[in-house]
Amino acid sequence: MERGRERERERERERERGREREREREREKERDREREGGREGERGSERGMQ
Repeated sequence: MERGRERERERERERERGREREREREREKERDREREGGREGERGSERGMQ
């Protein structure tokens, strides 16, 4: 019984880690978009809206 609960907790931790990784990837994408927009000026922001 206890072992089953431990496995469930481990699975939850893994899911949380996966979500954190996804959030980090999204943040990186946003940072890249901002960098590109700043470099290219108005053309970059137009592409970002599409």
